[in-house]
Amino acid sequence: MKRYEIMRLLAEPFLPVLHGQVRRELKDRLHVKPDHSVNLLDVGGRKSPYTIGLPVALTIIDMPRRNKVQEALHLGLNDRILIDLRKSRSNIESVILEDMTRCTLPSDCFDAAVCVEVIEHVREDEAFLRQVTRVLKPGGLLYLTTPNGDYIRNDPPDYNPDHVRHYTRRALTDLLARHLFRVEVRYGVKTGKCRLRGLRSFSLRHPLTTLWSMTCNVINQVESRGLDDTPRRTAHLFATARKA
Repeated sequence: MKRYEIMRLLAEPFLPVLHGQVRRELKDRLHVKPDHSVNLLDVGGRKSPYTIGLPVALTIIDMPRRNKVQEALHLGLNDRILIDLRKSRSNIESVILEDMTRCTLPSDCFDAAVCVEVIEHVREDEAFLRQVTRVLKPGGLLYLTTPNGDYIRNDPPDYNPDHVRHYTRRALTDLLARHLFRVEVRYGVKTGKCRLRGLRSFSLRHPLTTLWSMTCNVINQVESRGLDDTPRRTAHLFATARKA
């Protein structure tokens, strides 16, 4: 692993809960091996922070960053991010600039796909899932997260102009079941003051503020235990499914 990856893993307990939880759950579900025998596709992963340290052969597919909304929301990939990825990551096999709904990757080529906080940005969600399913090998795993539409509305003051919809647990289960099987959707990550405080950027110029944000993330990890069936005051839906 490279220095950036080691530092990121050491800092994981103090970072927002979502990234660490996704990375740990992926590691458990993929049964990864040291020989990089697992081919993993990260759809819309940008820098793919939740795959750091996983012994996989990683392909990232994402849209190029083209407009001010993408820039403001840190969406998509640009030349600077691509250069940073090559310098800082050790498990990335390739990066593809492409729309997943019109994907040209070959069929049945990935053991697993991960889509973290992506599908809420996609207008053609059925086409998106058809393509993700197509590129998975038989029995391949899809791991997906998205905002919890049973509790979080895309309304001011938290309005995100790039979000198309927020799924309820039932709506997401039904959508996934039309394309895959063994679908499981659960709630996770306690929302509230600690989570919101922990999402703020860290800065060495403001050490006390950064320390407080890190402390809030540690507290939020404790708060977020055992919430699989708790629709109220949870920030995300976590879904897994398999290709038949």
